[in-house]
Amino acid sequence: MLGNIELVSRLVMAAALGSVIGFERERLAWAAGLRTHMLVCVGSALFMIVSAFGFADALTASHVVLDPSRVAAQVVSGIGFLGAGSILLRGEIVRGLTTAASLWSVAAIGLAVGGGLYTASIAATAIILIILAGIKPLERRFINVKQRRQLTMLVDRGALSFHALHEALGPGSVRVKQFVVQQSDDSADLDEVRVELSRASAPEYQAICERLRQLDVVREFREDDAS
Repeated sequence: MLGNIELVSRLVMAAALGSVIGFERERLAWAAGLRTHMLVCVGSALFMIVSAFGFADALTASHVVLDPSRVAAQVVSGIGFLGAGSILLRGEIVRGLTTAASLWSVAAIGLAVGGGLYTASIAATAIILIILAGIKPLERRFINVKQRRQLTMLVDRGALSFHALHEALGPGSVRVKQFVVQQSDDSADLDEVRVELSRASAPEYQAICERLRQLDVVREFREDDAS
């Protein structure tokens, strides 16, 4: 059986490692942030401790055989409801999958800490943090930039605001990364509107173009290559 100091140390360590990953999610203002990740990690560690050492007294009885992995195994499936709660569906866009995966990973870290696998838990925390915080700038630079598309429209003067664009595109408006309106050089009665889209799939892009072309205020429509 664990001593009290060792038991508390494992729970504190789980809270500390969970906070490292939770802070990265918190700074991006996700619903599952610092406290949620800490709670998941500490709870998983406690489940592991209970699973491994909580039934020591029962094992002293004759003809009693227990599998210490059974309680811990339920954490893997049980953490799914928290992950599902962090996933949001906005129109046709799914968001929160990365946060759901981080919660699942933090649960694994908690189990590792509860089982006394300190090196594995610390290494996993570092790797997960690199994936969440370190890979994202590379993803933005080398992947997302290739998925940007730019549209240019000539519209009636003052007829197309960002709110009007949002209403026209509906769910597709989440793909709008930049919206710029300036007076056209060719006519004082027209505005030149540039719309930059980010991470729009081919069907989404075609649907957005079709909706914009159908607007009554659009006099000219041009697709530019922003990659």
